[in-house]
Amino acid sequence: MPNRQSAPEIKDAIAYNLELKPYRHFTLDNGVAVYAIDAGAEEVALVELVFKAGNWYETQNLVASATNHLLKNGTSRKTAFEINEHFEYYGSYLNRHCYHETASITLHSLTKHLHQTLPVIQELITDAVMPEEELEIYRQNMKQKLRVNLEKCDFVANRLIDEYLYGIDHPYGKYSSTFAYDALQADQLRSFYKDFYANGHCAIFVAGKLPGNIEEMMNENFGHLPLNQTPLPEVMHAVNAAEERRYRIKNDPDGIQGAIRLARHFPGRLHPDYNKSQVLNTLFGGYFGSRLMSNIREEKGYTYGIYSYMQNHVQQTAWMISTEAGTEVCEAAIAEVYKEMRELCETPVPEEELLLVKNYLIGTLLGDLDGPFQIIARWKNMILNGLGEDYFSRSIRDFKEVTSEEIRELANKYLQPEAYYELVVI
Repeated sequence: MPNRQSAPEIKDAIAYNLELKPYRHFTLDNGVAVYAIDAGAEEVALVELVFKAGNWYETQNLVASATNHLLKNGTSRKTAFEINEHFEYYGSYLNRHCYHETASITLHSLTKHLHQTLPVIQELITDAVMPEEELEIYRQNMKQKLRVNLEKCDFVANRLIDEYLYGIDHPYGKYSSTFAYDALQADQLRSFYKDFYANGHCAIFVAGKLPGNIEEMMNENFGHLPLNQTPLPEVMHAVNAAEERRYRIKNDPDGIQGAIRLARHFPGRLHPDYNKSQVLNTLFGGYFGSRLMSNIREEKGYTYGIYSYMQNHVQQTAWMISTEAGTEVCEAAIAEVYKEMRELCETPVPEEELLLVKNYLIGTLLGDLDGPFQIIARWKNMILNGLGEDYFSRSIRDFKEVTSEEIRELANKYLQPEAYYELVVI
């Protein structure tokens, strides 16, 4: 029993040697790779099918996201209502998401009910019909949601900063419009579905308290499907970044708050600077105790919160600074951001502050790996982005070993105000 009379020893998070629980890998009869983490105390499981079906592969705006949404809205044998009823009856939750390069179907289920839930996912992959009436409901709902969001300065700012970074025709820079929703046709969605789901490229990630015959279950439901059989189209998109760097947009004539976005291109996760730059980013604006937060929120009172972060895509990465502030202090807030950049470029970070940030990063990782679903999510990110199986351990090592002088050198390399796009939307 622990001794309740004395406090436990306090250890820095960086003193721990973190290791990522290895996955089990097997291949289905049709060549689909499955990555599995068998862990956890509760009889629950996650099954996620990830397809190369993002907007990177579409030839018309919004086709990929609309197709992904309507996967769950009817097959030749079941209506949308019956599909939802089936998963609810078994206490399961089925969701789908569309990203730039990939799209996913994700099931959370009691382990004992996988036999009842997996066959319906197979049905969605092989027999979704994209009903006209469901597409019309989707159109109307999304246009209404868009009209509401376009009145929000932060929503508009997020759209525009991506356009400036990548170009309006690039998958990372394009955005929705009522015109694009009206242009969607069911036949276009069915064609995209046939090419990128029914006959698409897929990887499967499973985690939780898995049944002993999980490999047989996966093979029975997905191993005979015509997945991964045809070459994936080679699609290239050129980045067409804006030449102008400074923008002031008046979205609401009566607006009292402005959305501020500062962003620049960054080399990406495979670059040798990336992991140590994560330490710099955290110190600069990546957590609640950061320099941006201490200055602009705590001292100046310009905002409720300000953060910087790496916006990671498969092909590109951007360094982003994001906040909302009163219209009368937006310019002052931007000036303070640049002031903090200069400070990091000119003055070495005190060792005590650097140690705090390192402990925060390692401690956050400890929290993020609390359970099989979080572990498989970490592996999925590394596998889909081609980061290598040693990426996690390399990241930990870089976090621990980065020095104050390296932080200053990285700041001089990447925290230069003239490299940033500057946007304020009121």
